[in-house]
Amino acid sequence: MQTILERPQAARALLVLAHGAGAGMNHPFMAAIAAALAERRLATLRFEFDYMSAKGKRPDPPARLQARVREAVGEAARQGLPVFAGGKSMGGRMTSLAEATQPLGVRGLVFLGFPLHPAGRPAAERGAHLPSITTPMLFLQGTRDALADLTLLAPLLGPIPSAELVVIEGADHGFSVLKRAGRTPAEVLGELAGHVARFVGAILEGS
Repeated sequence: MQTILERPQAARALLVLAHGAGAGMNHPFMAAIAAALAERRLATLRFEFDYMSAKGKRPDPPARLQARVREAVGEAARQGLPVFAGGKSMGGRMTSLAEATQPLGVRGLVFLGFPLHPAGRPAAERGAHLPSITTPMLFLQGTRDALADLTLLAPLLGPIPSAELVVIEGADHGFSVLKRAGRTPAEVLGELAGHVARFVGAILEGS
């Protein structure tokens, strides 16, 4: 399994970051969020799903994707830091499915654009497993995300004690914002990384 470990000095935790369906671990967003988290003393372990390593166009079956998540979490555990897991879009969803099937043993889960449904086909079935997860979860979602209708996601997450939803105003599924929003990509990344750092810090301080 191909991986990229970024571990800043005095790292306080490590986040396993799974990539989305159409872009691998070297995608600019994945590299940028890892760098922003490193500035906040959070290490990251990015990894490649098999189909992406093989330059395939279709993701592997869910069981195989989830097996790779478990393998990455196991590798992260050897770093000797508190481990969190999650990822972008499909990678985050596969992490949540793995956790719901059999807990990964991580301290928390972080989802960067949870894909609740296909674009243009609002539904909540893809999140049916989330209420069974007791591990703390952070959902970072843009108001323009075509893969997560907030009128469906918010009511789904609201009753789950372990879930926190943070809405990023004006962001789409890739966390791009329109120019009229008056924010740069770096500022949006900083907002995302700041929420992750706060979430991780609260869990570490509460342990």
